[in-house]
Amino acid sequence: MAVGSNLLIDVSRNGDRVVLRLGGELDLASVPLLESEVENAMVEDPATVILDLSALEFIDSTGLRAILSLDKRCTESGQAFALVRGSQQVQRLMNMTRVDEHLKIIDSPEEILL
Repeated sequence: MAVGSNLLIDVSRNGDRVVLRLGGELDLASVPLLESEVENAMVEDPATVILDLSALEFIDSTGLRAILSLDKRCTESGQAFALVRGSQQVQRLMNMTRVDEHLKIIDSPEEILL
């Protein structure tokens, strides 16, 4: 588990799927930690990358940009990418910025991605 100033990241692997569970705050101060953990997780070239936002309490525009960048990276390398639905506050920002219209959002990391 990686711990930053206000962000916790738990990385788990299940077959060809990697899940990064975020807790706390994803903002300007914590995005470098996320990027570092993503780099480590991508070493094994998983077929599916899931960012679990269910325990995330806060996200700012820098965090949204990091998520969109990860989605683009996965798409370009042929990997599936999805987000596990976040808290009401996180989902509200996703809706307001219309980011949710461009990303696959699922209800749990175990959900099958098609």
